[in-house]
Amino acid sequence: MTIDVSRRAMMGAGAAGLAGFAAALRADAQTPPPPVPAEALPGAEALAGVSYTEAERSQMLAGLAERLDVIRALRAMEKPNSLAPALTFDPRLPGVAYDLAQGGDHPMPPETARFPDNPDDVAFASIPQLSRWLHRGEITSRALTEIYLERIARYGAGLQCFITVTPERARAEADGADRGFRQGRVRGWLHGVPYGLKDLFDAEGAPSTWGAEPYANRPPATQDSAVARKLREAGAVLLGKTALGALAYGDIWHDGVCKNPWNPMEGSSGSSAGSASATAAGLCAFAIGTETLGSIVSPSHRCGTTGLRPTFGRISRAGAMALCWSLDKVGPICRRVLDTAHVLAALNGADPADASSLDAGFEFHPMRTPAGMRVGYDPRWFEDAADHDRAFLEAARAVGATLIERAIPDIPVAQLAIGLFVEAAAAFEELTLNNWDDQLDWQDDSAWPNTFRQARFVTAIDYVQADRLRRRAMIQMHEAFDGLDAMIGPNFAGGMLTITNFTGHPQLAMRSGFIDSPARSLQNRPIEGTPVRRVPRASSLWAPLFEERTLIRLGHAIETRLGVAAERPAL
Repeated sequence: MTIDVSRRAMMGAGAAGLAGFAAALRADAQTPPPPVPAEALPGAEALAGVSYTEAERSQMLAGLAERLDVIRALRAMEKPNSLAPALTFDPRLPGVAYDLAQGGDHPMPPETARFPDNPDDVAFASIPQLSRWLHRGEITSRALTEIYLERIARYGAGLQCFITVTPERARAEADGADRGFRQGRVRGWLHGVPYGLKDLFDAEGAPSTWGAEPYANRPPATQDSAVARKLREAGAVLLGKTALGALAYGDIWHDGVCKNPWNPMEGSSGSSAGSASATAAGLCAFAIGTETLGSIVSPSHRCGTTGLRPTFGRISRAGAMALCWSLDKVGPICRRVLDTAHVLAALNGADPADASSLDAGFEFHPMRTPAGMRVGYDPRWFEDAADHDRAFLEAARAVGATLIERAIPDIPVAQLAIGLFVEAAAAFEELTLNNWDDQLDWQDDSAWPNTFRQARFVTAIDYVQADRLRRRAMIQMHEAFDGLDAMIGPNFAGGMLTITNFTGHPQLAMRSGFIDSPARSLQNRPIEGTPVRRVPRASSLWAPLFEERTLIRLGHAIETRLGVAAERPAL
């Protein structure tokens, strides 16, 4: 039976509040709902962590049957992935003043690099270098696009980093960019620069498979996502859709496992697996990733790219797959710190199509030094830190930052994560209820199918309590940043990756050195019997809300000091 919350029920509710609403639902039902067996309650209580008396159970039975009938009707209603909850997350705390009026020009630093003869040198160039060469007419966008398309043809299949390549669109957009150069209609620093787009964003004419078997045969999108549209308006050239771990988790997608170009015997981590792999391998100038809980930082750590996860709400998610509406963020994956600034400048801005979008300006000044910046670090993070993390910390000191010891509060990250699992299970409820989750290749205990099933036993009350804990974490991290321009540390130290994803703070993960390592699993465990390879490692900076300009300024200086960003994988 389906209960319709009709006008009669709503009018009855208005007459007597909550009690009236429950009575109106009972009156509106045409047939009684199936009873709940009394013997089912003790087991349900054990899962919920509560205990009731026999009298209390007896009193609950009739009302539970009615509520379950309402829930069955709710499950049957059509709820596309694009339908966001009415409640939206805002990282801003009440009573706190944020600098949202940033603006002005984004100057390019002097670029004197000679145009190279070797196409591989062109492919690995930074965005400022490519932009200068394009502006000066030393290369056309069409020629640059052909360099990347040729590299995709040569290396893409081995790395399994592209799901869909769009050569026709790429060439058409490149030709349009070249016309703009000839006619003096240049749209910015990304004009004519080719990029890759994570395959959870819609791009007109290409399918969005979300990396997952149940959605692998979706028809081509009929319009661009907000990100694809903004990059097209900035003159950038779309090369294709990069691989992602199925439903934005890991590096296993519906037709392969995306590889790390530094060691193709291991995956590139995820879920922005293809975006990091393709960028690290020089198959695009930059790529777009998303992060819910590490999906920009983790593949950047594995592949040695520079990943910027902006403040929650800075970049529109309209036209993108939703995994967790209150956590999903969009950000650039590049080879240099300044590259992330140019991409963020093109994508930043409020969008009424995204309920969580925020109106915040963005500026950066690459020629300003970080001298005098107050940068916090927790000494506990560096007690057993790797050499590259220590070098990263010392580089910050060497470029003029003042390092401030700051203990990070003990925030229970496992309890925070409850919200992610519940929202993700809701976003893909159809997979669980229809057993379509069995189609997914990855079926480990930690994979989505099992996680979605487990999430159904989190009570609504526990979900709300986890959200209240999230508010406390927001307050604690605001206090932790007091008097600091940034924080510095290993990527995953002290739970900072999880905490700052839930509080909405920006993070910049960038290459800080190299290690010798055998191939590793997604969980970073050595794979027995694999040879040792030299692979990159990354470290991180965090900043207060909306202070990406600080991350970029400090990160650029550290990158220059360390001198490890230019090394390429031996493909």
